Amino acid sequence: MTDRYAAYERLKFDTPADRILRITMDAPGRLNAADEIMHDELGRIWKDVQDDPGVSVAILRGAGEAFSAGGDFDMIENMIDNYETRVRVWREARDLVYNVINCSKPIVSAMHGPAVGAGLVAGLLADISIAARDARIIDGHTRLGVAAGDHAAIVWPLLCGMAKAKYYLLLCEPISGEEAERIGLVSLCVEEDELQEKAVDVAAKLARGAPSAIRFTKYALNNWLRMMGPNFDTSLALEFLGFTSPEAAEGLASLRAKRRPNFDPNMDL
Repeated sequence: MTDRYAAYERLKFDTPADRILRITMDAPGRLNAADEIMHDELGRIWKDVQDDPGVSVAILRGAGEAFSAGGDFDMIENMIDNYETRVRVWREARDLVYNVINCSKPIVSAMHGPAVGAGLVAGLLADISIAARDARIIDGHTRLGVAAGDHAAIVWPLLCGMAKAKYYLLLCEPISGEEAERIGLVSLCVEEDELQEKAVDVAAKLARGAPSAIRFTKYALNNWLRMMGPNFDTSLALEFLGFTSPEAAEGLASLRAKRRPNFDPNMDL
């Protein structure tokens, strides 16, 4: 393990096989919710993967019982209250999407339990996404009271079609790993006790493959995502505009209180 990874706090690293870097989101007691530290680190790590000559493939997983439980409530409150925080987190959210897309090395995700928020961004943008059969994939933006930004507009319609994308993004309905595979949202679905082994097996096959051929193929395929860059930029801008609205304040308050939100039906464009 090189010194480039020593400064990370919420991401842990190991090498389960030759030339494979396994990245574990680890926020004990929070189901790996992305606080301000993890949110920043999830955006930066892909440049370090890109620049590490000892790494051919990266795996992203979550520690404990969850892949990622979404955004930390304290961070969301700071985004609602503070312009400088909103701008900083907007930059990080933008960088997370583009850094995953532009990382030349293949990325494998292994999703189990809740898969929400910034972790889900990288999980679904990964080149090979693997979900446990009973994983719960949720894009929770509209439940919070903001537009579905992050990765949603750039990749969901491409993966599962516009009709399914609208259904799940507008309603925030949870998707099991099994259903996610059926509709094309993820690459593979396996039993949870097989998930980590399968991720390493897939990563090892990639690591043994022709590096340039694999990376050039990823680069070409990801031009589909790059073409959707304006859609992504618009959705992300609208999401962060939403953090200034009463809907975001009510959404956060309801999540903290574990109650149904009471959005004003007269709020409109």
